[in-house]
Amino acid sequence: MKKHIIFLLLLVAAISFAQIQKVEPAFWWHGMKNPELQILVYGKDIAKYQVELSDNIKVQDLTKTENPNYVFITVNTNGVNNSSFKINFKNGKKTVDSYTYELKKRNPHSAGRNSFSSKDVMYLIMPDRFANGDLSNDSQPDLTEKVNRNLPSGRHGGDLRGIINNLDYLQNLGVTALWLTPANEDNEKKTSYHGYAQTDLYKIDGRYGTNEEYLELSRDLQKRGMMLIQDYVTNHWGISHWMIQDLPTQDWIHQFKDGEGKYGFKRSNYRITSQFDTNIAEIDKKEALNGWFDTTMPDLNQSNPLVLKYLTQNAIWWIEYAELGGLRVDTYPYNDKIAMAKWAKAITDEYPNFNIVGEAWMQNPAHISFWQKDSKIAEIENYNSYLPSVMDFPLYTDLPNALKEQESWDSGMMKLYNSFGNDFLYPNINNILVFFENHDTERFNEIFKDDVRYYKMAMSLIATVRGIPQIYYGSEIGMQGDKNKGGDADIRRDFPGGWKGDAQNAFDPKTQTAAQKEFHGFTQKLLNWRKGKEVIHSGKTKHYMPRENVYVYFRYNDNDKVMVIINNNDKEQTFDLGRFAESLSGVTKGKDVISGKEFLVSPENKMTVSAKSSLILELQ
Repeated sequence: MKKHIIFLLLLVAAISFAQIQKVEPAFWWHGMKNPELQILVYGKDIAKYQVELSDNIKVQDLTKTENPNYVFITVNTNGVNNSSFKINFKNGKKTVDSYTYELKKRNPHSAGRNSFSSKDVMYLIMPDRFANGDLSNDSQPDLTEKVNRNLPSGRHGGDLRGIINNLDYLQNLGVTALWLTPANEDNEKKTSYHGYAQTDLYKIDGRYGTNEEYLELSRDLQKRGMMLIQDYVTNHWGISHWMIQDLPTQDWIHQFKDGEGKYGFKRSNYRITSQFDTNIAEIDKKEALNGWFDTTMPDLNQSNPLVLKYLTQNAIWWIEYAELGGLRVDTYPYNDKIAMAKWAKAITDEYPNFNIVGEAWMQNPAHISFWQKDSKIAEIENYNSYLPSVMDFPLYTDLPNALKEQESWDSGMMKLYNSFGNDFLYPNINNILVFFENHDTERFNEIFKDDVRYYKMAMSLIATVRGIPQIYYGSEIGMQGDKNKGGDADIRRDFPGGWKGDAQNAFDPKTQTAAQKEFHGFTQKLLNWRKGKEVIHSGKTKHYMPRENVYVYFRYNDNDKVMVIINNNDKEQTFDLGRFAESLSGVTKGKDVISGKEFLVSPENKMTVSAKSSLILELQ
């Protein structure tokens, strides 16, 4: 009996001394351009102890908050010569708990890494819906939502291993960069598959795999001349995030007091023009920027220096650890813009060639161009976002409407002509993301009822205009989905063949249906042709006003010239080429990159183009 009592006392003592529950980031690297490292240590009443670092390393700054479970320790890593040091928590002279902090050796080429650019084609994947490569991780004991493929909005079991297993397919298709919707842990009770309500920013969701598999995917892509793009969320976390459940500070997130003086939820009004609207009412601006995106997505306060440092270091940690080729940032204009400028600058200072594209879902190109680095519009208010790239949402909106409408003064193909007429607004027009659908939008092939002609015209355009083309998984095989009837789940269907026992496998060209083959074959030929065309990556554009719903433009540089013709008319069109003489000087013929057919394209000739079709001609 006495032995049992002694054992229990020792156990209680051990538990009481085990104060450290989490350390973030868990490790760092020697040789970073910014040597200042902020280490978050979390544990029950951890702040009541004194902090001491081994090897006579100085604590540059020690921040304790109103929550005694947190300590933020700032260290100048330039003053650390060893590969590790101890963080000791002491009660007087007695060490209560300690953590061995590792500083890894940095890859000497890390800072100069390449990133995505207009040379690339970005392929967007929702990992849960692409392919299930590891059945053993479909459900996890420590994660709430279990696999249920029969539930449209449930977890379906797709994972990192499924993506790794299909890299041949992706490489052969001609894509060069993979954008995955967030793969970090999202432990919300339902609809957690989309990943935008993250609950652990340093851990890959166990239903997708492990951090090590995420790195494996990145390195496998690099071996193929491809890269991994992480979807980063600075605006909000999931309400089940461990830090939301025990806030470091009350102003870590934005909170609104109700009539009884209690903090509660308030939804954003989503009016993000408030970021630069000189006429905005302050109450509307506050609700837009501080309101929550949804009930399960508390709004982070980036103007809190601790929050901003946490988000900055976390992004850099993933870039360094997973050898990322870029970031896509969710809901960019909902953040504090001053803080986000510091965030973007800190990352690009550390990685000068690194590209970050922000989602600014706005319809006016002037509004979107405000967010790109060195914007002349933002300069009016002495603001620079330092965000290298933005998404071309006006083109996304105009493209399907242009193809659906009859031509008039401002409709039909004139919509595209007018859209590209706004290019002067962007400080770096080649570094914007062009697309006609993504994981939040109606499926393009649903809009046009699986009519491959419209898909070919749209793909011809986004693959040949200025910018970085992005396609959404399954578009290349004609996948559909009705957002209006089936909600988000219907535009995020499982890729056929990604699951054992699927009735049909669209990953294998041999088992694709005839319709899938036509979509896939066109996409594959176009994207692989685009890889080597510098004139498309960085050439200039000259476009001509559409006539009879036919839009013609040229991409050109000193050495090369490409002519693109998109005929959205219900009938074939024949027209004189003399109108394009300034772009056809010295040209005699052109070869269609898809069919291989040659055309006489000197100004003296006529051109006939089939109804609802496109031609991409390499001019000679």
